[in-house]
Amino acid sequence: MRLEMISTGEEVLSGQITDTNASWFSNLMMDHGIELQRRSTVGDRLEDLVALFRERSLAADLILVNGGLGPTSDDLSAEAMAVAAGVNLVEHREWREHLEDWFSRRGRTMPKSNLKQCLIPEGSVLVDNPAGSAPGFRMKLNTAWLFFTPGVPGEFKPMVENQFIPFIQAEFGNMPATRLHKLVTIGHGESSLADRISGIALPQGITLGYRPSPPHVEIKVFARGAPAMNAMPDYLAALRSELGTAVVTERFPSLAEEVHQLMRNNSATLGLAESCSGGMLSSQLVDFAGSSDYLMHSIVSYSNAAKEEILTVPAGVLEKFGAVSKETALAMAKGARQLLDCDYALSITGIAGPEGGSEEKPVGTVAIALADREYCWVQVVRLSQRSRNLVRVMSCAIALDMLRRRLLEEEPIVPYPFIPASESIREKTH
Repeated sequence: MRLEMISTGEEVLSGQITDTNASWFSNLMMDHGIELQRRSTVGDRLEDLVALFRERSLAADLILVNGGLGPTSDDLSAEAMAVAAGVNLVEHREWREHLEDWFSRRGRTMPKSNLKQCLIPEGSVLVDNPAGSAPGFRMKLNTAWLFFTPGVPGEFKPMVENQFIPFIQAEFGNMPATRLHKLVTIGHGESSLADRISGIALPQGITLGYRPSPPHVEIKVFARGAPAMNAMPDYLAALRSELGTAVVTERFPSLAEEVHQLMRNNSATLGLAESCSGGMLSSQLVDFAGSSDYLMHSIVSYSNAAKEEILTVPAGVLEKFGAVSKETALAMAKGARQLLDCDYALSITGIAGPEGGSEEKPVGTVAIALADREYCWVQVVRLSQRSRNLVRVMSCAIALDMLRRRLLEEEPIVPYPFIPASESIREKTH
C-alpha cells in the first residue's frame, strides 16, 4: 500500500505554524508498520489543491488530507475535491441536523457559515467527527482513496485512530507482519552511533533509521516479515551490548517519561533545585499524569540569595567557588533533599548564555548534582557552542539520566562522548 499525506493551509505552508499533525501522523503510522511514501503541503488556493489531488491520486493508494474543512472562505478542501472528481457539492442532511441539534442544546443559534460544513462531494462517504463541527469524508479518485480530516489536533487525532486506521484494515486487509523498536540515546552523535553498531550483521528484512531530536538520538529498528521479526530479539540484544550506557530508554519516547515511570514504580520522592534550567526540569516531569506521586517541590533558585535562604547553601561556598561550581551544586541538591526530607534531589546551576561566561567558566558550563539518603554525586559539563535553550535541555537530560541510573542501582555518572565533563565527585550525604 502506497500511503501519502497532504497538509493544507497557508499558515502551514508559510511556516506560521508548525505542522505537528504531520509528524504525529507519520510516527503513528510507523508504529503500525506503515511507512509514508510522500508528504505534501499546499496553500489555500483552489487550483493548487485540485491539481495536487489529481496528481497524487495517480501515484498513491491512500492519501490522508489534513485541514481545510472549516466554515470560512479559505477552507477549500471539500470544494477542491468536488472539482477534481468532476462532481457537485451536496448537503449531507444528517450532518446538518446534527449541527443544528448541537447548537440548540447549547442555547445558541448556528451561524450560517457552518452550513458550509454540511457540504461534501457527491458520492463521497461522510466520516464522523464527535469532537467538532467539521465532518471528515473519504472518496475514491483515480487509483487512490482520499481521506479528509480536520486540522484541529483534538479532532484530527481521534479521527485517525478511530476511523482512519480501521478503514486501512478493512480496505487493504492485513498488512505484512512488521515490528518497530526504538532505542533512545543521549550524549552521542548520530554518526558515531551508526559507526559503533556498523559491525553488527543486519538480518535480512531489518532496517535501521536515526532521528536526532535533542537531547536524544533515536535509533529505529524496523522489521518486515516473519523471518525478520524472529531475528529481532537477538539483533536487539547485540545492539544493547554494543551501545551500553548510550541507551536511556526503550519503552518511552523520552528520558523524562522513563524517569517518571521509574519514580512511580519505586514509590520514591523527589525534590528539585534549578538555577539556569529555570523550571524546565520540573516541567518535563509534570507533563505526565501522576507526577504528584513523587515530586514534592521544585525551587527555581536563580539568585544567590535564594540559594542561601531557601536551600541553605553556605554563603562561604558561593563566595569561594561561585554559583556555577560543583560545590554549589552539591549544596543545592543537599538543601533540596533536606527541605522536605525527599528520597532524591537534583540540582542544576550553570551559564546558559549567550552572555555571562568567562575564560575559566565559559558559556555552557553547568554543574549538575544528585543527592539521596546515602550519597551525593556531582559533575561539571561543558555544553559549548549550543544555544541557550539547548544548554538547558541537555542539562535536564543529564540530571534525569543520573537519577535514572541511581534508581536502577547503576553508577549515576557515565561519560558522554559528545558532552565533555571536566569534574565529577561522589561523596557521603552526611
